[in-house]
Amino acid sequence: MRILKYLFLLLLLSFVALTIFIATQKGDFTVERSKIINSPKSNVFSFVNDFRNWEDFGSWMTEDPTIKINYSGKTVGAGASYSWDGQDGSGDLKTLFVKENDSISQKMNYNGTSSSVFWSFKDTIGGTKVTWKTTGKMSFSMKVYTAFKGGINAIIGKMYENSLVNLDKTLDYEINTFTVKVDGLAKIPATFYLHQTFTSEISKVTKNSRIVFDKINDFCDKNDIERNGKPFLLYHTYDLAKGLTRLSFCIPIKTEIFTSAGSDILSGKLEELEAVKTTLTGDYSHTNKALDKATAYINANKIVVDPTFSHLAIFKVRKAETKSPSKWVTEIYYPIKTKVIPPVNTYVTPIVKKSESSVTPEPVIKKEEENSEF
Repeated sequence: MRILKYLFLLLLLSFVALTIFIATQKGDFTVERSKIINSPKSNVFSFVNDFRNWEDFGSWMTEDPTIKINYSGKTVGAGASYSWDGQDGSGDLKTLFVKENDSISQKMNYNGTSSSVFWSFKDTIGGTKVTWKTTGKMSFSMKVYTAFKGGINAIIGKMYENSLVNLDKTLDYEINTFTVKVDGLAKIPATFYLHQTFTSEISKVTKNSRIVFDKINDFCDKNDIERNGKPFLLYHTYDLAKGLTRLSFCIPIKTEIFTSAGSDILSGKLEELEAVKTTLTGDYSHTNKALDKATAYINANKIVVDPTFSHLAIFKVRKAETKSPSKWVTEIYYPIKTKVIPPVNTYVTPIVKKSESSVTPEPVIKKEEENSEF
């Protein structure tokens, strides 16, 4: 009995000593990991900047089948946030500041420990150098947890290392897997649409489209306007040398409407047209490859384009339908001048009947029809 008391006392003293040891350990921490990602900086930044993509590379998500994720109304850019609850604990993350294609600043709470998270993206040989850094102060419970797991640097560091490897693999496949097919001549039916028109840097069109399309869709919802198809971009001008485009962000609608004076959302009508159709399956970063292939087809077949506008792009399958860029489908149309069919040639051939009486010519109408193929 006395031995049991000694053993209990020894365990109690050991527990107290361990508790004191853990409590007196330095709570401040910094964890930093870097990796070169084999993808362009703009692609890497855009992928990381959207919390919905984190399910594809965050190791605490990919390795925990029980994890539950809750997204806020905004998942991209400053103000975006999400939370999770998994087998290793719960937490939440919020984006505080974003510098386009350069850096992201965030605030994280994980198991009661608050920390600052910082991402940086730098061009380098072989792709993009991504640095992921966390600084904070551990709570007592986090000190206890990490004491038995090899320390916070080992825990978060391993998490970041695995996540960056996943990020590289995901982007390498999703961004670089694409196909371009020139489908040939096609007709686009007339349609009414709502739009916003302005000049944008070509490199920022994808980012702007997400914002503007959401705005027009909200306008449709608030005014009970029935939509009639997939959103599209109408490029009025497209200057690769200057990197600028004048374009309209369009949502097709069922019937024509007239917006009130002063509204920044206007209505329009796309007339029926004939065009050269090209289909891009994959990330939008390959758009210029699709445009080049369409242009080569037009030149090879001596097709005359219609200069009314540059081209239009219809988003048949986009991020709203699937997170995987390799599965996005964009149809690109270059308007062409309709082949002019010559008018029917009508002429009169007089037929003279021989008789003793006076001769009266009878007109006979003949038509020559010229078959044409578009």
